Amino acid sequence: MRAAGKSAIRHRYLFVGGLHRSGTSLLSRMIGTLPQVAQIEDAPVPENEGAYLQGAIPHDALSGRPMHFATDPAQHLTEDHPLNRLATRERLEVDWAPWFGPGTWRVEKSPVNLTRMRLLQQLFPLSQFVVVLRHPEAVAAAVAKWVDAPARALIDHWLDAHDRLAIDLDHLHSVMVLRYEDLTDRPAAHLAAVAAFLDLPAPTVPPAETVSNRNAEYRGAAPLTDGQADRAGRWGYAPKLAILAGQPPIVRHPLRAVRIATEACLRTD
Repeated sequence: MRAAGKSAIRHRYLFVGGLHRSGTSLLSRMIGTLPQVAQIEDAPVPENEGAYLQGAIPHDALSGRPMHFATDPAQHLTEDHPLNRLATRERLEVDWAPWFGPGTWRVEKSPVNLTRMRLLQQLFPLSQFVVVLRHPEAVAAAVAKWVDAPARALIDHWLDAHDRLAIDLDHLHSVMVLRYEDLTDRPAAHLAAVAAFLDLPAPTVPPAETVSNRNAEYRGAAPLTDGQADRAGRWGYAPKLAILAGQPPIVRHPLRAVRIATEACLRTD
């Protein structure tokens, strides 16, 4: 029986994650335009990231350092983590509540969600996840202004981070993986796919935000080596910012009808 004076939680969470400069902010803003979806806006933190607006899971600038956090064992939070307890969930709810308006879904975007999905799923069993990928050459070039490391090391970090992601995906009930390049090529179709993934009505108008693929800004960036290209190929990426065709969408959901509807929006044939 529910404790007296406590109301049932009437919302669910969609957590968006990915390496810095991969398109998480863009996708989160797009998702926030869907009916029944609330998002964090005008928060006094970088990019409206919910990780900075809560005190349940320790987080500071070092926790989410670009091209560091995703391979830091201390930042890989799973169902075995000591924070997997009711008090963590309750603190998150209290800390985040002031930043969300009404809605069936709350979208919370923080790059570090990439390595926290398994813990977040335990805390919020009905939550769902979207991961955004972007070509490793473009990500390495984009973060070079923040990180003092050679391009090859930054690309290796990208590859190691997504190798870990591939393992984590097997532990998640409801997750989809999108590529920045596909998102920017067909934004309306991908917003419709997210709506289907959330079992919400399809958008009736295209995304209001102008969306464009900015990878061309990084032409001439250090290319993948042969060994790096072998590893990046599983995600559909090849040297010189090339995108491999024929990559099937990654969509996992307990309901077959939701999977089919989501994948239908993502098909290009």
